[in-house]
Amino acid sequence: MNALPRREQNRIEKSRRILSAALSVFAETGYSGASMDEIAQRAKVSKPTLYQYFGSKEQLFGAILSQERDEMLDAFAHPTGRGMVADLHAFAWHYADTVLRPELLSLARLIIGEAQRFPEIGRAYQASGPDRVLAGVMAHLETQRTAGRLVFDDAELAAEDLWGLILSAPRNRALHIPDALPGRAELARHVTNGLRVFLRAYSTDPAHDLETLATLSVPPGRPME
Repeated sequence: MNALPRREQNRIEKSRRILSAALSVFAETGYSGASMDEIAQRAKVSKPTLYQYFGSKEQLFGAILSQERDEMLDAFAHPTGRGMVADLHAFAWHYADTVLRPELLSLARLIIGEAQRFPEIGRAYQASGPDRVLAGVMAHLETQRTAGRLVFDDAELAAEDLWGLILSAPRNRALHIPDALPGRAELARHVTNGLRVFLRAYSTDPAHDLETLATLSVPPGRPME
């Protein structure tokens, strides 16, 4: 495979730098308090360059959420090749390692705090982030139902059960107590138990799938202790 031209590599690197800087600013100040001047300064680009890449603060905010959403859904976009249980396990860990990042927890807290005064910010966050992740999970679960691997009546409820079971308690705790991030072992306890409950409820062959789940190990990830 040919390497990307240097100009394209530079563009991708600059875009990533802008998104990283923007996430830091949004996480510190919230959406309404974030300034494009501050984002440009942290990304070490000029303000015209920033607007060349992202035409507005709204567009930049949406791009951040899209990047995180794609990271969470990567396990479904690029299956493991080891079957449904391994793919669900990979998704659970992509999801956990993304939403428990300190800067994303800070952003979520600030969005919640701003939602009463600026409901459009809450709607934009919900539409670009959680709603699209939910749609991606629903699509994957429906594929597994068509293949005869899962059984359910309502794909939306099944998808909400999946992410609620694997992470609801530790994420809620971390949202309210910033220094309460779970360690890897504690996170594995919640993720594994959530997947067990999900498979018991929805798998067409729960005994086999639970055996498969028991063979899967905790993937490496950023330490949370």
